[in-house]
Amino acid sequence: MIQSMTGFGKSIVELPNKKITIELKSLNSKNLDLNARMPSQYRERELDLRSKIAKSLSRGKVDFSLYVEITGEATSASVNAEVVKKYIQQLKEIPSTGISDDASLLEVAMRLPDTLKTEREEIDESEFNAIDQGLAEALTEINDFRTAEGKALEKDFVLRVETLQQLLKEVIEIDPQRVEGVKERLQKGIEELKENVDENRFEQELVYYIEKYDITEEKTRLENHLSYFMETLNSSDSNGKKLGFIGQEIGREINTIGSKSNFAPMQKLVVQMKDELEKIKEQLLNVL
Repeated sequence: MIQSMTGFGKSIVELPNKKITIELKSLNSKNLDLNARMPSQYRERELDLRSKIAKSLSRGKVDFSLYVEITGEATSASVNAEVVKKYIQQLKEIPSTGISDDASLLEVAMRLPDTLKTEREEIDESEFNAIDQGLAEALTEINDFRTAEGKALEKDFVLRVETLQQLLKEVIEIDPQRVEGVKERLQKGIEELKENVDENRFEQELVYYIEKYDITEEKTRLENHLSYFMETLNSSDSNGKKLGFIGQEIGREINTIGSKSNFAPMQKLVVQMKDELEKIKEQLLNVL
């Protein structure tokens, strides 16, 4: 079963004095491209969190965000009283300020630098354990999202591969008509020359042109590639890169059939096949 690289997961961790929100967003990328945003006091566990995410999400451009909202009375910020007093004293000594009452002086002083001091908050192990549990929930949610998106992609792939198989069937059906057309064109060309032709030589040339435009191998390989694509699609692992390689091989056989066909009805079928394959390739960019 395939998975999409697009997904979203979220979990909320409720603690006695704070609420921690964990969010994971992912888009398609060739490899894992992880961007983490979190408050500085949690950075000591960033490598551990990144490792857990990397094990669960093997590919994709992933944004990991950790938001903290203080809900209790506790705060790590406090007023730097000595600095505020100094500011107020200095403001009083400047007559041009025009500020005389203490309330206005305090308001101005509190806007100046270093009036608040923030002490680094130490995070205990129980809080990190709660974050690990929240991250696991968010990872489960984003993987469920990816699986649901993968099912939608799988339905689209099956429909388009079946269309390609039907178009290939039509190519096989009209191929004898194409070969007869080659023979007729050669015979007509000989007749227009009004020359006596060595029949043996003519047969040799006929065989040469038929072999040159023969697409038997391409038809067989294309049929095998389409079957292999479906087999890989139904495997237990999601392997977007492998499906991409098979898609390239499918395209190679379709292009060869188009270049060899030299027959308008078959070339129309080839154009339709290319259109379907292009849509498959676009969707494969988002498969894990």
